[in-house]
Amino acid sequence: MKKTRFIPLVLASLAGILLVIGMNSKSAPTVSPLADRPVPDFALPSLQQELGSITQASLKGDVQLLNVWASWCSICKSEHAYLQQLAAEQSLSIIGLNYRDERKAALNELAQTGNPYKKVIYDPKGSLALDLGVYGTPETYLIDEHGIIRHRYVGALTPTIWEQQFAPLVAQLKE
Repeated sequence: MKKTRFIPLVLASLAGILLVIGMNSKSAPTVSPLADRPVPDFALPSLQQELGSITQASLKGDVQLLNVWASWCSICKSEHAYLQQLAAEQSLSIIGLNYRDERKAALNELAQTGNPYKKVIYDPKGSLALDLGVYGTPETYLIDEHGIIRHRYVGALTPTIWEQQFAPLVAQLKE
């Protein structure tokens, strides 16, 4: 009878260990359920302009990155300088998807740190992010000229991740 009392304790300890391991694991490429499919239909406002909307059609025409971020996200802040460098060095547009954020806080963040984005989609309720299958921020999607999702990365975009995962695909898509 005494042995059965310890089973829940052992199971709870094992679950805790697995949770800690999972939370500390490095970000990795994640196959999107939308891989090789179009970005879902949407009509959301621009972060900078409350009137009018940005739609799925705005993600067509060029190879682009769609970067999911928020002003409250510390990891997003750590990748921000690299996004600015990427925007300056690459002939590639970066579209921001501001996720579950306050408009004023997001605008202040861009005013203070610079804006690497060609446009910023404002998604205060997370509706587009939910349709994309976003786990959290940051996430980056590579979108081809037809508006098709070609790659997804969960975590902060770094020079190493760019060179290993994105640059070869961008070169291939731009051929």
